[in-house]
Amino acid sequence: MNNHSSWVLVYEGFDPSKESLREALCSLGNGYFCTRGAAPESEADNIHYPGTYLAGGYNRLRTEIAGSVVENEDLVNMPNWLLMKFRPEGGDWFNLMSVNILSYRQELNLQHGVLTRTVRYRDKHNRDTQIICRRIVHMGNMHLAAQTITIIPENWSGRMQIHSAIDGTVINAGVERYKQLNSKHLTPVKSGTVHEDIIYLLVETSQSQIRVAEAARTRVYSGEEQRDVERKVIEGQGYIAQEFFVAVSEKKPVRVEKIVSFYTSRDFAVSEPAGDAVESLTQSGDFEELLKSHTLKWCHLWDRCDITVENGDRTQMILRLHIFHLLQTVSRNSIDLDTGVPARGLHGEAYRGHIFWDELFIFPYLNLRIPVLTRSLLLYRYRRLDIARLSAKKEGFRGALYPWQSGSNGREETQKLHLNPKSGRWLPDNTHLQRHVNAAIAYNVWQYFETTGDMEFMATYGAEIFLEIARFFSSIATYNKELERYEIFGVLGPDEYHDKYPDSEKPGLNNNAYTNIMAVWVMRTAIKVLDILQPKKRKIDLQETIGLDNAEIEIWKNIVHKMRIVFHDDGIISQFEGYDRLKEFDWEGYRRKYGDIQRLDRILEAEGDSANHYKVSKQADVLMLFYLFSSEELHELFQQMGYNFDPQLITKNIEYYLKRSSNGSTLSNIVHSWVLARSNRLGSWELLNKALESDISDIQGGTTHEGIHLGAMSGTVDILQRCYTGMEFRDDVLYFNPRIPESLNRLSMRIKYRGNWFDLVTTPEMMIVSSGTCEVQTAKIGFGGKVYELMPGKSLSFGIDSCHQWRVSGSA
Repeated sequence: MNNHSSWVLVYEGFDPSKESLREALCSLGNGYFCTRGAAPESEADNIHYPGTYLAGGYNRLRTEIAGSVVENEDLVNMPNWLLMKFRPEGGDWFNLMSVNILSYRQELNLQHGVLTRTVRYRDKHNRDTQIICRRIVHMGNMHLAAQTITIIPENWSGRMQIHSAIDGTVINAGVERYKQLNSKHLTPVKSGTVHEDIIYLLVETSQSQIRVAEAARTRVYSGEEQRDVERKVIEGQGYIAQEFFVAVSEKKPVRVEKIVSFYTSRDFAVSEPAGDAVESLTQSGDFEELLKSHTLKWCHLWDRCDITVENGDRTQMILRLHIFHLLQTVSRNSIDLDTGVPARGLHGEAYRGHIFWDELFIFPYLNLRIPVLTRSLLLYRYRRLDIARLSAKKEGFRGALYPWQSGSNGREETQKLHLNPKSGRWLPDNTHLQRHVNAAIAYNVWQYFETTGDMEFMATYGAEIFLEIARFFSSIATYNKELERYEIFGVLGPDEYHDKYPDSEKPGLNNNAYTNIMAVWVMRTAIKVLDILQPKKRKIDLQETIGLDNAEIEIWKNIVHKMRIVFHDDGIISQFEGYDRLKEFDWEGYRRKYGDIQRLDRILEAEGDSANHYKVSKQADVLMLFYLFSSEELHELFQQMGYNFDPQLITKNIEYYLKRSSNGSTLSNIVHSWVLARSNRLGSWELLNKALESDISDIQGGTTHEGIHLGAMSGTVDILQRCYTGMEFRDDVLYFNPRIPESLNRLSMRIKYRGNWFDLVTTPEMMIVSSGTCEVQTAKIGFGGKVYELMPGKSLSFGIDSCHQWRVSGSA
């Protein structure tokens, strides 16, 4: 772990216009809670937004909008524990906007999980001061966080006033387009002081009644010596602080240290949150002690989770930044918390902290490194299976209907109205019709099983989820006697731009190809799931429990063979029935007019038009099929449905839909890079580099400050780990078919498959697969059409010549 620049995200200079973006990208978390990288002295305004978010910390509020009362569930902005203000006695509180900044540098150390800010400034009295702020959210002890501010008066001496607070008066105000909605989620319960240096605050969410306690211990040090200070407590409704003065001398550092604990009424092994929060601080060490154990935990994580590339420090740094934020959103601390993975992480309030289908892009990385975490996250879905069954029943279907947006209990959280910021109009939101979220959940269950071989999970939880999703898809399929085909009506595909037919008042589209094919895959795989279960488990414990008989399974088989897929233009898979009748779009004209047309739907609606009239896509829809399935798998699926789909047509379909996408989702470049990997390696690499820049450069023009795009971040990592190595899991064999871009000199990683750890090294000329010396099982490795056995502690080396022929050597 060397080469410092590839481990550090650095910002030189203070830029108020980019501060909220930096706050999102410099967030620190541990899978239990996460805090944005705001300056300690800052409060929410038009520059800063210090937010703290608890995994699963949701609350519901009602608002009257456009003549209707709507209820929204939000991931709540919890009390701000960062707040530490300081000023020379009688002077102004430190504010970057009112001083002369002499130097400014902010570093996020990804290797150690430490945020550091160093500022030199001159105030209006010509006093020069340096401040050094360091912060951690402890990865080992999920209830602890800490920050220090070191103050160095460079040309003056006197007294410095310190204000250290916990602010529970905060609201959810991090997304501009939500500001018309009610946003006050926290109700104060009590606050107080313990042992002179500890303050605490207890609040409760207004509807979900989660009690949240934060306690803070503030101490002052000169060198290693703790200094006594006389403290004054400032207390108000939902707010508590300590203020004190400390003498400072020219060029002599003074360090103010704030250790914070965070507990809730939902935690395990807790009596009462406030009491436990205070007690943990009485036992906690100082910042340096916490930093040491925190750094060790990150060292252990990176040992199994790092992926290295030889292609320049920036590529490596961004890749690690993406892994870092994934591991901060979900970690071993997340296990048994009964939480899912919010699409925007725990880094902001966009999408209200809801869980979407992004797990499809996130879980593959976790499956291969921390599979016990994937298992826990899949249990979030299992625990909401009954709600999903009820949702299906309410809509007249059988099986389980999972929500497009999920939060606390698994009901559909998709908003009924959404605001177009370009027109200022509130519009109906039909995205709940994306039934393909069900297929994503089933796909995740299967991928987890294929990677781990966890039969206990499949038999106890996964199979039931899978079968109920298959049952749902069979119940929404309608048989067309004239065509002798099954059809699915009234859905939305991943595209989202198209939510109804032109001039139709009824939302939904018919025979969305992605939905129909995924439904077939689900039903076909559900039958396979039944076959792998023990007969007693299959016939008595499970089929009898859910009332699944052989007649229903026969219906699934019939649908698999007779699902309708619509084509046009000699081999183009129609995104949905009627897509071919839509108008072509004036891409060049709109680019000249607007420049950025990623959110084409908003532009057209503001003009009084609609994307429903045109052959345009926000993101990959049909192309998702080539993302999830190999050409061989797709060929087999089409054959089973009775269609002769030549794999040679894949390139034609890719070219067709790439030309018609506005890339309005950060996931677009992920999918497009993946599907080009075999036919156009240079194009794939260019799109991957675009995807790597999605959040760090905020290429969507102002969305990342509301929360990172965790699916896109994870997707970039997965392209390297699975797509460029050609990694697949079939029939208990780990297959590789590497085709990494020539500009990527070397790719190295560790993966865990079926309980065994493997080290992989891939270059454009060769691949080495090594089994760990501590492993006990012989592994089956597939390469170049052959299967090899790899013994523990041994390696296989595969050569790749320019014609993509294989040569194998090494001790297996």
